[in-house]
Amino acid sequence: MKAVFQTAAPYAADALNLPVADVEAAVPFYETTMGFRVMSRRETPHRCVTLGRDDVQIGLAENGGDSSQEGCFFEVNDVEAAFAELQSNGLNSGAPNFQIQRYGDTSYRVFFVIAPDGLCYCLGERQA
Repeated sequence: MKAVFQTAAPYAADALNLPVADVEAAVPFYETTMGFRVMSRRETPHRCVTLGRDDVQIGLAENGGDSSQEGCFFEVNDVEAAFAELQSNGLNSGAPNFQIQRYGDTSYRVFFVIAPDGLCYCLGERQA
């Protein structure tokens, strides 16, 4: 069973402008491991690609930003299914190290993924 990605919340200002050094080198990880597909590409004002999966879209851009300081929180419907899917797609992260984290009044069961491009993603399922 595949997890459904429900929302994407960037750590900074814009989930459609996440910094990477090389868009073309970054895309295969998102397609193969994360299950995204390319929605569009642009060359100006800098090279970028928009990726989509389920109800979310993110953008990777050669915008000069520091990828080690950026990423997104993805709310998923089933965090265990999300981890199992990514791992079956080639994610080499060992054990998921699930944690409970609070954001405001809401608790999420989460795990983290660091993409080869340096972007960090937190995937979480809302807890009752």
